[in-house]
Parts: sequence; structure tokens; C-alpha cells
Amino acid sequence: VAVVDEVVGQWTALLFLPWPPIGSTAFWVALAAGFALFRLFDIWKPGPIDAVQRLPGGWGIMADDLLAGLAANLVLQLGLRFFPL
Repeated sequence: VAVVDEVVGQWTALLFLPWPPIGSTAFWVALAAGFALFRLFDIWKPGPIDAVQRLPGGWGIMADDLLAGLAANLVLQLGLRFFPL
């Protein structure tokens, strides 16, 4: 079963982050935080994330995960810049 919406949301959460060196403990912590934050926003669906899931057809299914990924990315961007690992 293809779950393209989840993949796109997760990729969006991890896009353009100030990544620590690959393989370091900080890298794995950042990766786990990205996954956890995306899942949190995808399940919780605050504000506009909940509203866009009502779009017709598959648009709502894709849009809510995309916005959840954007919200997770914003939190990660701020967290990694102000509290570097």
C-alpha cells in the first residue's frame, strides 16, 4: 500500500534543516525529533492542518500531511538554530 502523503509530509519535515554531521548522535537525535514532531502534528492536527483535510478528493489527504510537515519543519528549524545539538 502506497502512503505517498506520509512520505511527502515526513520529507517536508526534514527539508533544509541545519543538519549535524551524518552519523553523529546529534544527527540521529535531529532525525528522531523530526519524525516525532511530524507524527505529533499529523495526529494532533492543530488549526489549519485540520481545516485543509476537508478539501475534496485526495487534496485534503495530501494537504494535511504537507502542513503537518511544514509545522514540524518550522519547530525543528527554530530548535536546531537556538538549541544546537
